[in-house]
Amino acid sequence: MNEFETSDLLLPLPVMPLEENTFANYTIVCRLPGVIERVIKENNFPPPIMQELESLLADLFEGRVRPLKNDQGPDLVAWESYLKPFQGKSWFNLPFYFAEAYFFRRLLEATNYFVPGIWQGIDPFGYQKRLSLEKSMDTIRVMSDRARVAQEYCLTTLPQQKTYQVLITTLLQTALWGNQVDLSLWLVIGEDHTNRDLHQQQTHILVDDTYNLLNYLSKIQGQRIYLIIDNASFELVCDFFLIDFLLSTQTAHTVYLHLKVYPTFVSDAISQDVFYTLERLANDASENVRILATRLQEYIATGRLICQDDLFWNAPLAFWKMPKSLKEELAKASLVVIKGDANYRRILGDRHWLFTTPLSDIANYFPAPFVAVRNLRSEIVTNLEPDQIEILNEQDPLWLTNGQWGIIQFVIPEKAE
Repeated sequence: MNEFETSDLLLPLPVMPLEENTFANYTIVCRLPGVIERVIKENNFPPPIMQELESLLADLFEGRVRPLKNDQGPDLVAWESYLKPFQGKSWFNLPFYFAEAYFFRRLLEATNYFVPGIWQGIDPFGYQKRLSLEKSMDTIRVMSDRARVAQEYCLTTLPQQKTYQVLITTLLQTALWGNQVDLSLWLVIGEDHTNRDLHQQQTHILVDDTYNLLNYLSKIQGQRIYLIIDNASFELVCDFFLIDFLLSTQTAHTVYLHLKVYPTFVSDAISQDVFYTLERLANDASENVRILATRLQEYIATGRLICQDDLFWNAPLAFWKMPKSLKEELAKASLVVIKGDANYRRILGDRHWLFTTPLSDIANYFPAPFVAVRNLRSEIVTNLEPDQIEILNEQDPLWLTNGQWGIIQFVIPEKAE
């Protein structure tokens, strides 16, 4: 019995790439082939690896699910178990999240990521991550300057509690929008039209539990907070601002970053991305950027900011299939911040829940209170009102997948109370 089978809810069908005119189908047909083409273009791989990548490309359309080769990866035994129910099936007959996770694991197999030699440990998406960070440095500098001005303004003009609420709300929204963050979030603080402009920013947040989250945070000063990280580069820097605030205000005594063990989903963060990004920021021309990075590096040195990775974050499994050891670790947290669309899909098992289903009914298995911070980039969502869905379908037919809409959903599972 898995953890979800103790729930009163019946599991709906999984999202499948076989469903035509869906984002899942588009991913297999267009997005994943594009990933291979860009990896080939951006890495100086030798002919044998190029052939393996081209073979993977053909396999998406013509091949069948096969076991992984013995590439000395740390998860070979686990993948052998994951793949057994799907042996011989086409990629289009795999559950969508499983198909994506399997694809990226096969890509690392093709590039000899785990095989001892010159390509061992070489991130095939490393160039994209570094380029993305460099392209965003001007924005990071502006955001760092505005963050400092905003904090100084709030501290000198607002009551302490109001200062905390304004800043954490802004930081959550910054973390939500990631690489499409609107700098006006920072600009409006300290101006006369703060409430109006913040309201405009919030119109694309379909579910916003920030108020309930703020009430909860006021009661947990000095505890552990865990972040299940999503993307590297600019989005990771947005997370850095939130982490710095949680630590500097003693909202958390310790923050744990949960990261992938190996590269996946192109932009997902691994430990080396954290350290590379901090090093890059620590040597930037901007004083405020350097101050942020140095402070975070000091938190790492003193054990207040801890990077942890786990193979489960790379696995093709729903969160309710989390191993006991990881569940016990997360249960130590006062709050878990779950970042990104892929992690949200795993909370829901990437299944066709009714959009009106309360997230708390589905995620009651989770071992700690959590807040899901996510742009919609797949065709699942919860906690919406029927009239809200109708308006969205008319206003923006691509609202589920274009990344222009977001959610901040806070849940205290019954088991964690």
